[in-house]
Amino acid sequence: MRAILFPGQGSQYVGMGSDFYKKFDIVKKIFSSVDETLGFSLSKIILEGPLEKLQLTQNTQPAIMAVGVSIFNVLNKEYGLNLNKSNFFAGHSLGEYTALVCSGSLTLENAAYLLNERGKYMQEAVPKDHGAMLAILGMKIDDVEQEVSFFQKEGVCEISNDNSDLQIVVSGEKKIIENLNENLKKKKKKGILLPVSAPFHCSLMKKAAEKMRDTIDNINFEIPKPLIISNVTAKEESDVNKIKPLLVDQITSRVRWRESVNYMVEKGVKNFIEIGPGKVLSGLVKKINRNVEISNINTIEDIK
Repeated sequence: MRAILFPGQGSQYVGMGSDFYKKFDIVKKIFSSVDETLGFSLSKIILEGPLEKLQLTQNTQPAIMAVGVSIFNVLNKEYGLNLNKSNFFAGHSLGEYTALVCSGSLTLENAAYLLNERGKYMQEAVPKDHGAMLAILGMKIDDVEQEVSFFQKEGVCEISNDNSDLQIVVSGEKKIIENLNENLKKKKKKGILLPVSAPFHCSLMKKAAEKMRDTIDNINFEIPKPLIISNVTAKEESDVNKIKPLLVDQITSRVRWRESVNYMVEKGVKNFIEIGPGKVLSGLVKKINRNVEISNINTIEDIK
């Protein structure tokens, strides 16, 4: 059994997908369609930068999706690999939108529009420098829950990403997150403050979720084939009436990546393929389960 994985924010780099863009007309069409939907040349930012523009959340999110969808289409249409016969698709945060496009649930244009808006809403939800995110390494989820609980009386401090057994990310108010980090240092535990523009996947994103609810309401979704694993439930979802609210909840909810991978393994998945820029998810899957096969396709060379 096989599952296809699509990366989230943090995997972006200037020039991602450029070898596919140069070689395949289908990729040029995808990039052009995204540009037309957004009303500016996102493809120029993807291929040429500058990095500062690519790092803007409203650009990063549709950019990573466009590259993932491009590579997926090349594999299906140019190399004859019917990846839709896989058992599951799963995406990390914004990667869930890439998964929905590739599964035929959401059009490319609607995904580009939604992710651009989602990025704006998330950026605007919290004043600059008010929030922060901290990656905690080498601690299990229960231990992190306990550490976080000491600071929750002071304000927002929540687990935002359960990435693997020993990589948990916490989001919240900047001062509280810094205090948590200092406390971990005293206990000889490792925390890394992430270079992000906002504290994603926590209750500080409530305003963004409310705006997204209105935006997503008028968008049409089809039943995904294969089924998508939701970040919020860590299980497959096929009901279109559930997929929309789950995408809204995802903005303020924990990304249950470790649970999602374990769920797919329990269902019999032994082979994972990451499609899109970077190798972040491949690294996480290796940490979650050493007995499965994982490969990633980021360049034409990777296909060989």
